[in-house]
Amino acid sequence: MARYLFSRVLQAIWVLWAAFTLSFAVLYLLPADPVAIAADSAAGAGTPVDAAALDELRARYGLDRPVWEQYLSALGNAVRGDFGLSIASGRPVTEAIGSALPATLELAGLALLLAVAGGVALAFAADHTRRPWLRGLLAALPPVGVSVPTFWTGLILLQLFSFQLRLAPAFGGEGLRGTILPAITLALPIGAVIAQVLSAGLESTWRQPFTAVALAKGASRWWVLRRHVARPAALPALTIGGVLVGNLLAGSVVVETVFAREGVGRLTQVSVLAQDIPVVQGIVLATALVFVTVNLLVDLIYPLLDPRIAAASGLGGRGARKTAAPGEDGTVATRREEVLTGVR
Repeated sequence: MARYLFSRVLQAIWVLWAAFTLSFAVLYLLPADPVAIAADSAAGAGTPVDAAALDELRARYGLDRPVWEQYLSALGNAVRGDFGLSIASGRPVTEAIGSALPATLELAGLALLLAVAGGVALAFAADHTRRPWLRGLLAALPPVGVSVPTFWTGLILLQLFSFQLRLAPAFGGEGLRGTILPAITLALPIGAVIAQVLSAGLESTWRQPFTAVALAKGASRWWVLRRHVARPAALPALTIGGVLVGNLLAGSVVVETVFAREGVGRLTQVSVLAQDIPVVQGIVLATALVFVTVNLLVDLIYPLLDPRIAAASGLGGRGARKTAAPGEDGTVATRREEVLTGVR
């Protein structure tokens, strides 16, 4: 158990370092000067900015040093949790992200709840119905939800529920009324993927011999679904759900822009346009930290849903490995790769 957790923590550290390094490289390669952009914005369009003042600002933010020195300094500060000051606003990066984070977490949390509830309900409805035409109709909904662009969905919801029915505020609303339309917009493609993967998992699990044995003993289909089918069928959807958490945060950029909501998404858009390197790197690292944490939790939940994984991974206690079926590789990493390969 300790070895497994140690390896996963090392992988998480590697992901965080890679995210920080790639974001630094991409932002440095952009041709514009972040200090000049911030000075022009502060002085007003068409107002000349003193070159000496620009040089002083570059020195203040360390942008006059060699690239490798800037990188090592930024990396060392990031390890200590210090991302410096925003070039555009002068605020501490942690303060800027902290003020924008609650609105995005509220939006992402509600969207995740709607996506999981809708995806699971749709998958179970398609699996439980006995009418072929209804099953085909329900099975066709997830691909449609995945293929529809997020911004188009947001505009349609705005037009229908805000401008015509006036049931929700169009822009910048607060509370449940102001969050529900952006959350639905963000939840639709994620819920569609969960429904698609869970439906495939249910169909595959129903073909296993143990379900036929349970039905032959007189158990009802609903009882077999709850006791024997649901848990192993949920493994692929759980894996995809962990991966899609990153999509929630990335999709918030588009959704918060469409609905004019303040949050990390809007802060990311503004910071990228201004080439505000400290803020962008802070957002990238925060997003990567959420991603690796959620995926680590998913890997720890895996053995609770499938005892074969616990046995093969050594997470089920002393002697658990002996219960694994001969020739069966049920480790968490292997199972995750199988699921992701199947989805791709």
